[in-house]
Amino acid sequence: MSQPSPYDLVPEFGRLRDDVLYGDVWNQPELGKRDRSLVTCAVLAALGKNAELEHHMKHAVENGVTADELRGLVVQVAFYAGWPCGVNAARAGAPIFEESAARD
Repeated sequence: MSQPSPYDLVPEFGRLRDDVLYGDVWNQPELGKRDRSLVTCAVLAALGKNAELEHHMKHAVENGVTADELRGLVVQVAFYAGWPCGVNAARAGAPIFEESAARD
């Protein structure tokens, strides 16, 4: 049996995520969803938030970011946020990178 998500356990938290974060912040006109995905992935990678990073990397691909761009993000993060952050980001993106390599 899977554990309930934080959003199930704290419904107001889920409402804020849906209404404010995804309903407002992600729809601001200054950045498109593709660019927001890249920024979000870079920040999560730099902070070492791997579970969230893995989730957002999948969404980044849905928003038009390529596997190669995510690979570039990993290298950039490694030099600006530290090598371990880059290694963790590569691990978070492994399913995407493996799928991409299998298609090539």
